[in-house]
Amino acid sequence: MSKIAPCLWFDGKAEEAARFYVSLLPDSRIDAVLPYTVEAPGGKPGDTMLVEFTLAGESYMALNGGPYFQFTPAMSLFVSCNDQAEIDRLWDALCDGGTPMQCGWVTDRYGVSWQIVPAVLGVMMKDKNPAKVQRVTEAMLLMIKLDVDQLEKAYNDA
Repeated sequence: MSKIAPCLWFDGKAEEAARFYVSLLPDSRIDAVLPYTVEAPGGKPGDTMLVEFTLAGESYMALNGGPYFQFTPAMSLFVSCNDQAEIDRLWDALCDGGTPMQCGWVTDRYGVSWQIVPAVLGVMMKDKNPAKVQRVTEAMLLMIKLDVDQLEKAYNDA
């Protein structure tokens, strides 16, 4: 486990969510599933309490803590995608039971917010030419799922 790892709070769906997440990205796995050993607000003995998992090489935890806290888009998982095919695959999986949002964001069926972004967008947004950055930003703001071809077109149009 990493020295610092995000802990995601769920209401009874921690293991289900972790298994879904590790199915999406390479270098991902379930590392441990720990049961409750005593009655607690998040479960009874034998229920899953905590799931330690690796997602794209990074450590995470999923806790069944009960109904007390909900996710918000103020914290999201950012995925840098190599190409449109990867964006489409992840987008479709996360939107299944989830809610697409503006600018490449999606809230999955468990309430976790994700940003599904082409890696090339970071390069475009750091360009020294402010007109290019403005065109890309304006194009992105009109999109729900990000489209690499449309972003590249905006970037390259003079």
